[in-house]
Amino acid sequence: MPKRRAVGAWVASLLAATVAAEDKPVVLNDDAGWCWFQDERALVVGGRLVFGSVAAGRTDATRRGAVEATSVDLRTGAVRRSRLSATPVEKHGRYDDHDAPAFVVRGDGRILAAWAGHGFDNRILSRVTLQPGDPTAWGEERVFVPSAPSKISYTNLYRLSAEQSRIYDFFRGLDDRFKPSVAWSDDGGERFTAGGVVIDVPAAFRHRPYVKYASDGQGTVHLAYTEGHPRDFDNSVYHLYYRDGKLHRSDGTVIRTLAEGLRDPVEGTRIFQGDARNVAWVADLELDGQGRPFVAYSVQKDSAGLPPGQGGGDHRYRIARWTGTAWEDHEIAFAGTRLYAGEDDYTGGIALVPGDPSRVFVSTNADPSTGAPLVSSADGNRHWEVLKGETKDGGRSWRFDPVTRNSAADNLRPMVPRSTGPGEVLLWLRGTYRSYTDYSLEAVGLLPPAAAAAARDVAE
Repeated sequence: MPKRRAVGAWVASLLAATVAAEDKPVVLNDDAGWCWFQDERALVVGGRLVFGSVAAGRTDATRRGAVEATSVDLRTGAVRRSRLSATPVEKHGRYDDHDAPAFVVRGDGRILAAWAGHGFDNRILSRVTLQPGDPTAWGEERVFVPSAPSKISYTNLYRLSAEQSRIYDFFRGLDDRFKPSVAWSDDGGERFTAGGVVIDVPAAFRHRPYVKYASDGQGTVHLAYTEGHPRDFDNSVYHLYYRDGKLHRSDGTVIRTLAEGLRDPVEGTRIFQGDARNVAWVADLELDGQGRPFVAYSVQKDSAGLPPGQGGGDHRYRIARWTGTAWEDHEIAFAGTRLYAGEDDYTGGIALVPGDPSRVFVSTNADPSTGAPLVSSADGNRHWEVLKGETKDGGRSWRFDPVTRNSAADNLRPMVPRSTGPGEVLLWLRGTYRSYTDYSLEAVGLLPPAAAAAARDVAE
């Protein structure tokens, strides 16, 4: 994958070594939430940003549970929101940030969006834009059922040009087996064919690996994953990649075919060894300028021997990079505390920059270098803030500078969208997060100055 180059003064300003304090985020969607196990959750295509989210209905009850696509023209600042879900994806009256959509650009330039409920039923839902590169108008909703007993969660879409533009959808829940699974389409998402389970587990009780995906868009899809949910396992982190119909370890050793899948998570390459005091969960996966993977993940340090709801007071962020011969792995920041009791491993989130492992954005309610609580002067409360990190020595040491500070609300789940054209954007969620089915959040972003000014004028 070629390294993306910053184009224009606004990109240099946005992602320079220090994000200027005067850079102010623009509200792009006033009611939005997303999880971090769908990709690509956002894209920049031909000067337009598109990202997906799930509304809570906090400002408009008719939007409750709606799966939405927000389009932002990065030249003019024009923002337009589209409702993707024509049919409910959860029980009546419920919403869930796990229902957020993924996007991929088809061979004809049109954008495919796909989403699913949180284990609600057996459907993967999708729409295709009416015009190439224009995420403001969408065709009819389509329904794909991989199998009658399936219980689907998450969608992850990748188009491989080396496979005649085949689109893969990596999801969870084929045949109600609760495991990472795969389907594919050879006609741009018009019709899908169900494959099999990608990563199985030899365990007697029902559980699932968690996976982050990334692709070069040509012939390879990378996977970074754990054995299970961190409340169930003292998770390690593993990597493998798909190419030419086969699954490979990091060094290229063939494991077996994609159709056969892994029989055990440990068949991949282990990046990080977990234990009771170091329980990992994958957060982001990207490729550097040479197409080599690097992964971000969190590690809970204080859960040993504790039941759910009593741990989660000390998380750390780590980044590992494949050098071509080995994984180099470093702890980079204090991630602070859990977002809420019961999901003790939910952190504020960490976002990698596509193509550049020397930069990262983190959400934490602790000083990333010391672990001291971040207490806001705005209201005297501890809040999650977004900070930009940069390393100049291959990840051994990091400097962090604030993107937000002294906030009166939490700043969560940052992401840097992939781009098929010039420009990079930083997005995150701002507000209150009580659980994945109970939140009051808005999607905000740092945009080019002209686009940001125009968007603020529209909002006012």
